[in-house]
Amino acid sequence: MKLLENPEAMRNLSENWRSEGLVVGLVPTMGALHEGHLSLIRRARAACDRVVVSIFVNPTQFGRGEDFETYSRPFERDSALLREEGCDVIFAPTVETMYGGSSLDLSPSGERVYVEAGGLGEIWEGEARPGHMRGVATVVTMLLNIARPHRAYFGEKDYQQLKVIERLVRNLFFGIEIVPCPTVREPDGLAMSSRNVNLSPEERRAATVLQRALSAAANLKQQGESSVADLVAAMREVYDTEPLVSVQYAAVVNADTLAPLNSLEGGPARAIIAARVGETRLIDNIKL
Repeated sequence: MKLLENPEAMRNLSENWRSEGLVVGLVPTMGALHEGHLSLIRRARAACDRVVVSIFVNPTQFGRGEDFETYSRPFERDSALLREEGCDVIFAPTVETMYGGSSLDLSPSGERVYVEAGGLGEIWEGEARPGHMRGVATVVTMLLNIARPHRAYFGEKDYQQLKVIERLVRNLFFGIEIVPCPTVREPDGLAMSSRNVNLSPEERRAATVLQRALSAAANLKQQGESSVADLVAAMREVYDTEPLVSVQYAAVVNADTLAPLNSLEGGPARAIIAARVGETRLIDNIKL
């Protein structure tokens, strides 16, 4: 397994692989790997000749007051896990090699070029975390151009991010297959997240209410309920039982556009939720 920090070295290696007719897969991560990440890597390993895993905590997708500085960075542990999974290359650039220079101005008004996520990036997470989706769209564009994969793998847990990236790749003609992968959950239903380690024991117990609220909506839908208002009310009835949980949004949306639905007849639907559990912000979603 190789460790590369230089974008040019990563691109050159990938171009060499492609010239040999090898299929390259990319799994972008911010490190602090868990079973959800490993499921993406296994999916890539099964379908690709070479697998690149990027580890980069991207500053431009963190807002003011968010946890960029304290975000977990257990690089040695992550490296050991990736070696066990048969990863071919860890691409682990620094902020300086990705964004240039030792004096960095990463503000939108600076000299850097950013990739806007469009209207899809302005709702839900985009509204709750201004600039977040622009940062995601920009860094994913950079990673795709550097690693030059045939396929890139993303989890459905970050559903809005997945839809933004699918649209980005389609609209800008990247010619890369985006492979969505199912959310991996703990035995009690909590979606796996690198931020789960920040929860106290009491918060960890309370956090399962997100999945329970989503399941309430899904179960009601399976019973034949077609009223979106009733599905949202069922979610609220569940999450209101947890005083440690402060819900920022809970909605039923079109699975492609993420627009709020008035009726389940408006196409495939997804229930989404975001909340703070103590000081930790978590998101989750479920297919309806």
